[in-house]
Amino acid sequence: MPEAVEAAAAPGPAPRKFAALYNKDCRPYLFGTALAMMADNIEHVITYWVLWEKFHSPALAGFEVISHWVPFLLFSVYFGSLADRHDCRRIIQAAQVVFMAVSVMWGVLFLTDSLQVWEACVLLVLHGCAGAVWGPGEQLMLHDFVGPEELPSAVRLNATFRSLGILFGPVVGSALLLGLGPVAGIFANVAFYLPLTIFLFRTKFTGHTRDGGIKPRRRVGLLDSIRVLREVRADPTMIGMIVLAGLGAFFVGASLQTSMPIFAQDLGAGSAGTAYGVLLFANGAGGVIGGILLEATGKIKPSVPAAVVSTAVYGVSSLFFAMTASYPIALALLVIGGVANLASMSIGQTVVQLLAKPADRGRVIGVYNVSANGLRAGSGFTVGLLGAAVGVHWSLGLSAAALTLGTGIAGWYSLRGRRSRQVVEASSTAD
Repeated sequence: MPEAVEAAAAPGPAPRKFAALYNKDCRPYLFGTALAMMADNIEHVITYWVLWEKFHSPALAGFEVISHWVPFLLFSVYFGSLADRHDCRRIIQAAQVVFMAVSVMWGVLFLTDSLQVWEACVLLVLHGCAGAVWGPGEQLMLHDFVGPEELPSAVRLNATFRSLGILFGPVVGSALLLGLGPVAGIFANVAFYLPLTIFLFRTKFTGHTRDGGIKPRRRVGLLDSIRVLREVRADPTMIGMIVLAGLGAFFVGASLQTSMPIFAQDLGAGSAGTAYGVLLFANGAGGVIGGILLEATGKIKPSVPAAVVSTAVYGVSSLFFAMTASYPIALALLVIGGVANLASMSIGQTVVQLLAKPADRGRVIGVYNVSANGLRAGSGFTVGLLGAAVGVHWSLGLSAAALTLGTGIAGWYSLRGRRSRQVVEASSTAD
């Protein structure tokens, strides 16, 4: 394993807890990210409600999920190449401007009562593309702010702050929808994107400062970007992290939230609506609690075994959640799953960044995002469509079992490849 990963995973003096929050450049970036992520989810709350009230279209509801994740699947590597070749501040700002423009266009169409299905589809796709553009540049900025030594803290805290945005987005979105109405609410949402956008005008970091600045790089077209896979497949550790992320995204992914009303009805203690809200909160709170615990204790280092174990825990907790008939146990399992999922994702992102060559870091992160985010569209098939045939409890249970089994295989492959490389290196040294 390269020196940066070994140093991050090796025993030694405990790193400063919440290190990224002590960094005067990274701290406002994290808070801005949380607000932007909250705005993303506020838009979902308001627009999804209006679209259902206006069109009552299950097909459009399905397209809402597809349009959000398919851009990650198709374009993440290309957007990663843009992050490698350009100032990441401007790339993130461009994504934020698209988010804001989409919110404004929603507001105009709501105000004039002229919204049509094709217009909604265009805006949903633009929103999904903005999220895909944002991803690689966001991670490069973290590395630039803190460097490799404190990168695990930055990635963990960034994931935690994003989880906070996801947790409070529906709360604030519902309040805006009820208090201001959909028109004023969606216009007000624009303000939450501004802090991150403005901060990026004030910071000197570009995503490449620690690597000596932006250097001319070979252009990567949409089709050529697929060739990046050839560059990373020779590293079993990197492939293992990417596969682990893809397994979690494909087999469980976004389906847990979309199927939660069914579980709430089956598990409901009293009102099904109240049960639904509490289950959603537990699912989101697990990510926040996990990030805080991991950062406060500093016990889990970014390593292959840690990623494998945390992904397996996510799979097992999802399996037992699908099986249980106890509401309190279901709540506990959702929290445990949220903690494990955040640990798995933050470890995978950290290891991939540390292993990537500086000149290709954005493209490698793009490959990771294809797996970790793009494959979430597949969970609509593994849990959603299969659930229509055998029931959502069975479909989630089978998917979670496949995730757990796949995690074991991916972990074996990564660790085996690591040992083989160590043997080859030792033989070369002896010669």
